Amino acid sequence: MANTFHVAVYVKDIPQAVEQYRKMLGIEPAKVRHDYAKFELADPPVILSLNVGGEPGKLSHLGIRYGSTGEVASEMARVKHHDVPLFQQDGTTCCYAKADKFWVQDADGIPWEMYTLLADVEAETAADENLRTFLGQASPAAGATPGAPSAGCCAPREMAKA
Repeated sequence: MANTFHVAVYVKDIPQAVEQYRKMLGIEPAKVRHDYAKFELADPPVILSLNVGGEPGKLSHLGIRYGSTGEVASEMARVKHHDVPLFQQDGTTCCYAKADKFWVQDADGIPWEMYTLLADVEAETAADENLRTFLGQASPAAGATPGAPSAGCCAPREMAKA
């Protein structure tokens, strides 16, 4: 058996979380207990991004990178079919990449970015206010110092709800 990256997250309610992950991932859990559930995805491999702007050691977001815009569109249609709220971004530039993507949140509010990479770019882009609204995050503070480090376009939840 090949090595597989493992991510563990705390949830408030196992049945509610399992139901949301079934919808988001399109698969059934491999194991469910009263205090535990496990999903095993055969594909994709994991991409680890390191971002500044949030509290070190905390989760910013999770996600899946797909091979094409068509695959993202198919997943988005599947998620929409299950009435999961989502936020779509076509051709957006964020985190030094141009991508077609959509965002969803699990039952406990963890943001998930579902995307395909269109091109690498040299510049970071300012935060998308519509995405911040969808994720329930506060906007950057008014009057922030020009040139100061920003939270980026995928700001972590720790910046939310000022």
